[in-house]
Amino acid sequence: HVQLVESGRETVQAGGSLRLSCAPSGYKCVGWFRQAPGKGREGVAGINSDGTTKYADSVKDRFTISRANAKITYLQMNNLKLEDTAMYYCAADHVVGGRCRGQGITEILTEPYNYWGQGTQVTVS
Repeated sequence: HVQLVESGRETVQAGGSLRLSCAPSGYKCVGWFRQAPGKGREGVAGINSDGTTKYADSVKDRFTISRANAKITYLQMNNLKLEDTAMYYCAADHVVGGRCRGQGITEILTEPYNYWGQGTQVTVS
């Protein structure tokens, strides 16, 4: 059984910054997703085992995903906007053939992922 541990509830003013952390149990294919009230879940950032990253257009140049070591993955969020308010989830999966789930980097923001964290509420006011 894999558990993804995420940081707790966060509240910040618009224009501010937050860093979310995730302990993906050693899995090196990691994605961050979010779900706003009344909306579907969307992928915002992903990182492959080789460090390749991809971002949704809505967060590009504001969010940065990084891996400190095999145990911690971060999502640095800068210049936060009201529309960034959502429940944020960390997800992880296997690397197959050197690629996240055996797929290209363009698919890293798409589901399904095998392992999910419990979610962290981020509120921008």
